[in-house]
Amino acid sequence: MIKTSFSRFLLLLAAFSSVFFASIQEAAANEVEFVVGDLMVSEGGQWDSAKSPLTSPFGVAFNSSGDMWIVELEGGRVHKLDSGGKLHHSGGDGSTSYKGDGGQLADATFNGMHNCDVAPNGDLLIGDSWNHCIRKVDAKTGVITTIAGNGKKGFSGDGGPATEATFDFVMCITLSPDKNMIHVADLNNHRIRAVDLKSGMVSAIAGNGKKGAPTNGAAAVDSPLVDPRAVVQDSKQNIWILERGGHALRVVRPDGTIHTTAGTGVRGFVDGPGLQAQFGSPKHLCIDNADNIYIADDENGAIRRVDANSGEVTTILGKGHGDARIRLSHPHGVTWHNGFLYVVDMGNNRIVRMKI
Repeated sequence: MIKTSFSRFLLLLAAFSSVFFASIQEAAANEVEFVVGDLMVSEGGQWDSAKSPLTSPFGVAFNSSGDMWIVELEGGRVHKLDSGGKLHHSGGDGSTSYKGDGGQLADATFNGMHNCDVAPNGDLLIGDSWNHCIRKVDAKTGVITTIAGNGKKGFSGDGGPATEATFDFVMCITLSPDKNMIHVADLNNHRIRAVDLKSGMVSAIAGNGKKGAPTNGAAAVDSPLVDPRAVVQDSKQNIWILERGGHALRVVRPDGTIHTTAGTGVRGFVDGPGLQAQFGSPKHLCIDNADNIYIADDENGAIRRVDANSGEVTTILGKGHGDARIRLSHPHGVTWHNGFLYVVDMGNNRIVRMKI
């Protein structure tokens, strides 16, 4: 069952409407609770997504203090949900523009943010997707700068400074386990690229710029990719790539070869052994401490789990799983943090979490 996060709700005032925002308490294993939002009317609750303080949230990440950063795609805003349960509008004015570098986050604007991550020192990293760049907010000063890309789409710069490189739709950014590298899903360039945070240099990991399904065992940098939407590295140095139009999960092994590990390439909804399983336009992924992979399966309205040992695909939330009442609408973000899986239920303007 779903637990009410606190006995009271924080009333958020907004023009012509009021919104209830629920903070959270400990949940038992595999129970689901709400971080922002509640059960929809259609699920037996009272949540009205139109009155949410969030507009099309896509990605979340945490700092060491337990604050959650939230970025919106269509809303164009950055929020911080502090560890006390209070939501702060921190940056972005809702416009689709590219302003503010050198100044405070509060005065910056964005265009289609897909996700974010947080460096060990607390710096916030933002995939500013349709501005074709990665931006950093300094944890101490609040000043925002662009650290990869220049705001213009293109493909250039491998082997050189990331600030001089060009990208074409930065769909996902994820820090490596050692926090020294940002892995980048460079969608329209059909590539996975990496930005070294120590040297500032950018390099290629997978993709040759052509669209297509790669051949198992081929060199990743010489292989096509269908449409790499998200990327994450595990503790064994494997780099996992999720393809929405490819309906597949692929991996670049430490030897540089690429392999398809889950998905048939055809849209569907099937659990089971990896290469027999099917996805419906999967959007994002994350990894837990045991290297199990969690996938936001967008069009299926489900969260899927890929077992690190067996490769078996199972559904853990949505489609009657996890809590049969919950109906996810375009889940577009998943994040693992301190034993919880956080799910950004974009279509319902809410965020839920599960104790795994």
